[in-house]
Amino acid sequence: MNFLKDLAFLVEGFKELMDPRYIVMWVIGGVLIYLAIKKKMEPTLLLPLGFGTILVNIPLSGAIDKFAADGTLISEGPLSTLFGAGISNELFPLILFIGIGAMIDFGPVLSNPKLMIFGAAAQFGIFFTFCLASMFFETNDAASIAIIGAADGPTAIVVAQKLKSTYQGAIMVAAYSYMALVPIIQPPVIKLLTTKKERQIRMPYEKGDVSKTARILFPIIITVLAGIVAPDSVALVGFLMFGNLIRECGVLDSLSDTAQNVLANLVTIFLGLTIAAQMQAENFLKWDTLLILGLGLFAFIFDTAGGVLFAKLLNLFMKKKINPMIGAAGISAFPMSGRVVHQMGLEEDNQNFLLMHSIGVNVSGQIASVIAGGLILQFFL
Repeated sequence: MNFLKDLAFLVEGFKELMDPRYIVMWVIGGVLIYLAIKKKMEPTLLLPLGFGTILVNIPLSGAIDKFAADGTLISEGPLSTLFGAGISNELFPLILFIGIGAMIDFGPVLSNPKLMIFGAAAQFGIFFTFCLASMFFETNDAASIAIIGAADGPTAIVVAQKLKSTYQGAIMVAAYSYMALVPIIQPPVIKLLTTKKERQIRMPYEKGDVSKTARILFPIIITVLAGIVAPDSVALVGFLMFGNLIRECGVLDSLSDTAQNVLANLVTIFLGLTIAAQMQAENFLKWDTLLILGLGLFAFIFDTAGGVLFAKLLNLFMKKKINPMIGAAGISAFPMSGRVVHQMGLEEDNQNFLLMHSIGVNVSGQIASVIAGGLILQFFL
């Protein structure tokens, strides 16, 4: 009897394999693995995400929960269990924020506070995309989709979870995939909106004297101010700023190193594998998913454009011109966006070093995106 049962199970698995959607998802998983290994695009994230995509799309996979025809749970899968333990309660994203906060040096922003306005300007795409997404989706889903433009995976996860979006899997995948694809997405947009002369504008870096007291007080003050403006952002901003406080306090160096490296990498691996649990063929390969991916790309493009155009606008009134490319670094994809802008500056002029300016804008974008996520929750939760 057991032999016949196993044989029937095997036959059912082969019948499922005839569904071409599984093959499509394997290809998607393979592309993500290729980008991680060959192109070195966020390998810590894309490698587990790609492998997890293949894992959950093996017919009758034991990696995810199995249900009977009447919806009764037959067996629990480890990836589904991890999803419930770390994603559905926002635990993994918040822990990751501690690691991200420990990586960030707010020194460039503190020494040149006006850079923070570019972080705010680069969030334009979020609210523009919300208006567009509202034409196709319910309000909570549209708000969740719009936050993809924050270029901040943890924020996208938290917002989609709290707003109970029915498209959480597609939103998570889009947010993290586009973060990894920043070096491909941003340069064409920046070049389209700027002239060669503008891209060659030099911005000498004048290092300001930022005291240790200022570095310690900054994360505390930002947390309080963000909590007043958008109370629902307190957890997001608080965990990010707590990580930065660990970095700057000077008495927890070993903990800071752990948060930046071991903790951040470990949680990112779990995030990639766990998000893949939402990439099952029957749920992912839908027209709605393709539309969400398109809207996410739209949000990224308009965030980039918003930052660049805002810098160009300021140049109309400033004697000391700003290289408009740094406005594009106002998205939250840290530090990829800052590096992209710096590299583009070097390509136009090998003596044009924009790294400190672009990273300063990039870290301000990290704060702005979290606050934007909090405002979205404040409006629609």
